[in-house]
Amino acid sequence: MTNHPYDTAGAEHLRADPRHAADPRYHQYDHQHDHRHAGPPEAGHIRGVNATSGGLLRATLGSLAAALVILIVFWLPAEYGFDPTGMGRIMGLTQMGEIKQQLYAEAADEDAVLAAQAAAERVSADPALIARLDALETQMAAIAAALGVASPQTGQPDAAAAQAPAPVVEAPEPVLPDWRDEVSYTLAPTQGVEVKLVMAEGARAEFEWTAHGSVLNYDTHGDGGGRKVTYEQGRGEPGQAGTLIADFDGNHGWFWRNRTDAPVTFTLRTRGEYSRMIAP
Repeated sequence: MTNHPYDTAGAEHLRADPRHAADPRYHQYDHQHDHRHAGPPEAGHIRGVNATSGGLLRATLGSLAAALVILIVFWLPAEYGFDPTGMGRIMGLTQMGEIKQQLYAEAADEDAVLAAQAAAERVSADPALIARLDALETQMAAIAAALGVASPQTGQPDAAAAQAPAPVVEAPEPVLPDWRDEVSYTLAPTQGVEVKLVMAEGARAEFEWTAHGSVLNYDTHGDGGGRKVTYEQGRGEPGQAGTLIADFDGNHGWFWRNRTDAPVTFTLRTRGEYSRMIAP
């Protein structure tokens, strides 16, 4: 085998093709190749946002102001019926909040009644407690007999009661005028309705309402001038009659809800010191 010498000069000549050296496209490729393999530039291509303490403070205060507006204008009227700006009633949110509070009150009343019934059942089922109550009743009867007071079991009147003066017969009350306003409504199950009277502080309005043999839950309350008051609440009532006295200037009246399984028709009659009735 014959060994041929390696011509390094020729090899260099082959690598350095003059056509390549004269073609500007190859120079552009070499420049881009060198740029890709170069180190990171002094200024990165991702830029941040300069945040100053004053800008952060303004953004925080703006968020707090927006949250406060939402709280006062929307959330308080819709959740609690408290409307300091008056915008909630215009948008119907205050009525929603009042109905929510009435529903919460009705639910609390129902829970209290159920708790009382459960406690009464526990007491009636405890024989030891019943025995102690019987013993206490016997002791009270013995004490009453020793003092000469009539016993609940015997029903015998004592001497002082026998010598008591005859009751004074009071004069009959004057006949009142006819009712000024009368409205009737039929409520489907779970449906409610509200009727109010526009009254001045201290004004008195007589009323009576009846469910005509059925029962309703009711809430007697008032509102006006940013104030609210609850006069009375009832659950499963067949009707009511009395006098409503306004604690302050505003709207005072009733909210009824049908918690039965059938429609209920009821009638409300009013008269007295009020300027007008607000009814649906």
